Amino acid sequence: MIAAMDILITKAERSKLQDLDLNNLPFGRYFSDHMLEADFEKGEWKNIEIKPYQPLLLSPSLAALHYGQAIFEGIKAYKDKKGNAYIFRPQDNFHRFNVSAERMQMPQVPEELFMEGIRQLISIDCNWIPMKDDHSLYIRPFMFSSDEVIGVRPSEKYKFLIILSPTGPYYHVPMRIYVEEKYVRAAPGGVGYAKAAGNYGAAMLASAEAKMKGYDQVLWMDAIEHKYVQEIGTMNVFFIIGNTAITPNLDQGTILEGVTRNSTIVLLKEMGFTVEERPLSIDDLIEAHKKGNLKEVFGTGTAATISMIKELKYKDYVMNFDVENWKTAPLLKEWLMDIRAGRREDKYGWMWKV
Repeated sequence: MIAAMDILITKAERSKLQDLDLNNLPFGRYFSDHMLEADFEKGEWKNIEIKPYQPLLLSPSLAALHYGQAIFEGIKAYKDKKGNAYIFRPQDNFHRFNVSAERMQMPQVPEELFMEGIRQLISIDCNWIPMKDDHSLYIRPFMFSSDEVIGVRPSEKYKFLIILSPTGPYYHVPMRIYVEEKYVRAAPGGVGYAKAAGNYGAAMLASAEAKMKGYDQVLWMDAIEHKYVQEIGTMNVFFIIGNTAITPNLDQGTILEGVTRNSTIVLLKEMGFTVEERPLSIDDLIEAHKKGNLKEVFGTGTAATISMIKELKYKDYVMNFDVENWKTAPLLKEWLMDIRAGRREDKYGWMWKV
């Protein structure tokens, strides 16, 4: 058990917060005063400390730089109307972090280190949580291999860190999405279900090419038939067809089990929707659109929360959506914001008080 006395704390002499306007924040650009750092060596976690945010001194032979053993999570902290700090479903992110670690042959991070580390770090930097709708303190736990050896094998040493970033909305406006047919995000048996750093690096070319065509992101298709929808960019995706909400199932291990995805499924059912987690082909989407049954398309994720899609383009067929008259996605976003801000009952126990 890691108690408060076991985490060495060194506080910054001067807060950077006095130089920052929390009402005008781009995503992931600024970082709070402190960070947590811990080392895994000889089968145990040690050197656990919270200290001023600072650069790391790394060897050029660092294993993570050569072989990609690196994972991360994204979590958000909010303040309620009374100014109390809460974190949205961190236990789920803790579980997923260790699922990713297992897939990447990395050590498990103990719950006490993950959860108590976040709690103490947020306690110290709680003034960095913006008190504004659609704003939050983004929490980034991450781990990478730290052996200073060139050799293709799991490392014997690892670093675990947590950094904090006050942030505004990830996507400011509804998105235009290009259906990707050439590149794939993940294949069965791969690491698509893990939050591994390499997944995101491999996705950048497809995203860049989509942006050159005038689109904001890509809708990934399955790796085998290029027929079934997977994720939108770095988000899970939902389709409202008639009175049914459909999102791709997780059975093939190609899709990240999103915490916001899970929350959205719960809230959609509360709204009265039938929710189906199943394969969904692009042909079925086009048919539903032609019949006027495809009502809404939106992405879900920790960074994006709920992001509305105003256009989908597949080959020469363009699906446009009147997002101004949507009801479901805006209501989902409102409910989530209200739960996080303490304006709506947290009946599912999602908010974890710091």
